Amino acid sequence: MSDIVVTTGGSHPDDVRRILATIPTWFGFAEENERYVEKASTLPNVVARIGDEVVGVCLLLRHSALSVEIDLLAVPAARHRRGIGRAILEHLEHSLRADGVRLLHLKMLGPSNDDAGYAKTRAFYERMGFVAMEERTDVWGPTQPCLFLVKPL
Repeated sequence: MSDIVVTTGGSHPDDVRRILATIPTWFGFAEENERYVEKASTLPNVVARIGDEVVGVCLLLRHSALSVEIDLLAVPAARHRRGIGRAILEHLEHSLRADGVRLLHLKMLGPSNDDAGYAKTRAFYERMGFVAMEERTDVWGPTQPCLFLVKPL
């Protein structure tokens, strides 16, 4: 989609709150959502816009000079499957490679919790080259298995 403009930086807490409100199936924990909103002002981030509207945001946690974690990647529900997430990841990966980062990773709800929405999200990350490393129940608890996805850059 050629009208998507992706930039490093520029996330605003209100944009994160607005986007998360459109995807309660994925982000249905109010307390956790508020943590993402708070982090929007301080974490490194990537933002996608169409015109003046923020249509996607990605918050990052740098673990080392070689390793960065996607803490949040969110696109409003009405804009899913339009290339916004792909554009954010492509921008992010290019920027991280240039900065010497070698590994991009994230945590998400694992496949042993049979959730159709997360199955689609996992499929997206797999199409983008991420590989499932392991699923664990000691991170978020037995009813919310945590899947670690990794992508060498």
